[in-house]
Amino acid sequence: MTTLSQHEAEARRVKRSDYVSCTVAFIDCKKPGSHLKENYSIIGPGVTSSSEQVINLPEAHGFNIGAAAMPNGITNNLHIHFTAEVFIVQKGEWTFRWGSNGENEFVGREGDILSVPTWIFRGFTNTGPDDGWLFTVLGGDNTGGVIFHPDIIREAADYGLYISSDNTLIDTSRGDPVPGPDACIPPMPEAEVAELRDVSHEEMRRRIVTEADRDFRPAFIDRDLPGCGAELAPVIGHGMTQNREHAAPITNPHGFSVEWLRIAPGHRVSAFTLAEKMVLILRKGRMRLTLNDGADVTVDLDAWDTYSIPAGVVRSIAALGDEAAEALVVVSGDHRKRPVFAAEVLAEAQAGGLGLDAGGFVAKAALLPQYRRAG
Repeated sequence: MTTLSQHEAEARRVKRSDYVSCTVAFIDCKKPGSHLKENYSIIGPGVTSSSEQVINLPEAHGFNIGAAAMPNGITNNLHIHFTAEVFIVQKGEWTFRWGSNGENEFVGREGDILSVPTWIFRGFTNTGPDDGWLFTVLGGDNTGGVIFHPDIIREAADYGLYISSDNTLIDTSRGDPVPGPDACIPPMPEAEVAELRDVSHEEMRRRIVTEADRDFRPAFIDRDLPGCGAELAPVIGHGMTQNREHAAPITNPHGFSVEWLRIAPGHRVSAFTLAEKMVLILRKGRMRLTLNDGADVTVDLDAWDTYSIPAGVVRSIAALGDEAAEALVVVSGDHRKRPVFAAEVLAEAQAGGLGLDAGGFVAKAALLPQYRRAG
């Protein structure tokens, strides 16, 4: 079991005010219509190409958490990712594009989540009325960077920008030498672009979970205990729900799972541990984390904050104030996660008629056999 001091626990909270933008993260940063975009690396470096990028929490998690912010009309141009890229619309309205020339579109609004397949071109524009914000989850500790559309790479050279073969931005306007052809990533040949697979609107829609699509249900063994009953809505992969009726809409491996967690005012999730690292991104409301077996450390989270809980730490999660608290939960790994609740929680649930079956799902205790090992 892992324990955290108050100082260690507070250091794992990244407040909204701690996020630091980088405006020179990518090769299109001087292109008109893209020059005002901001990139954030909250957990891990993400796919930034800039040595100026501030990383709030560089510790490896098996995934990266980042963000993009743009005013109305600003575009992040077409590019390819090698690992999973998941967009969470926190604020505004965004038009996402995909395809070799960005010929397909989907408009995402607050609360929507979109997972884009690897090895296809994608880009996005803030088409909302004001400044917008996207959180992102990227697969792996090393994402491999990105490949920009050949048109963008060629145009960037007109502004003195190049991408080195190790994914570092070269800016000749600040004194960087012009790289030789073997020292930077060249535009992708048209024949290779033509071979990239097509993703239909129907296939992409299966990779989108809108706010209206979310399937919130009571999630844990403590669901009927006083002051409990937190709900989860699965989005990607095998998360930590103990409700056997839950099914994630997006199932292909990402290297992490994604679920929405919702806690009613004055309610909580009882103390439990996970064997994996878990990250909370608070969308709305306020939450209090109570940590350690002795419940001797607390950290309060406000909307937009990001918090990383190490594997093996006992944690309970409560909603503060008069508003329901809602957070995105990201847990490392493609496998099913198994929350382990405190013995007293299991005993109280048993007294109320609920237990966990051999698969780790909530069931009526009266229906569960009581096996005893002989000898």
